[in-house]
Amino acid sequence: MFFIMDKKVIKAGKYMSLLLRHAPEKEHLDMDKFGWVSVKQLISRLDITFSDLMDIVIADNKQRFSFNDDETKIRANQGHSIDVDVQLEETEPLSILYHGTSTKDLDSIFKTGLKSKSRLYVHLSSDIETATSVGKRHGTPYVLNIDAEQMHKDGFVFYLSKNGVWLTKFIPSKYIIL
Repeated sequence: MFFIMDKKVIKAGKYMSLLLRHAPEKEHLDMDKFGWVSVKQLISRLDITFSDLMDIVIADNKQRFSFNDDETKIRANQGHSIDVDVQLEETEPLSILYHGTSTKDLDSIFKTGLKSKSRLYVHLSSDIETATSVGKRHGTPYVLNIDAEQMHKDGFVFYLSKNGVWLTKFIPSKYIIL
């Protein structure tokens, strides 16, 4: 689907991502412990219409946002740096998952593993293309192959977000396949 959104709506979408994943206090949003925010409150803070909000959610190629069943609340699916419980269910991972990073971070990753840093989880992809795209955001891309099957056997927990991103708390370097 292709949407033509005006600059105001595009800007609102980027700001919405910041608010729902990292800083709801910037607009005094009443976010519950599951990350839900009132749609009415959000659109009033962003000065957009419900139709604009729907366009933002539908047009987002990463499907970052979800509505509740009656579309009165909205939240980010994952990528939070704030402590929320988006009610993820533990899921057995694919045998190999991929992490996109940049070549400048490789020495640190091989020494200390993959850490969630300011986020709640380390993000993984089920395909190399997505991981490469993620890595490009950080510099010269590099895709790490992760032995998720062995990690899971060793007791590490994995989640699959609504938008298909695999999540785990930490990946020790011994699970990075060279």
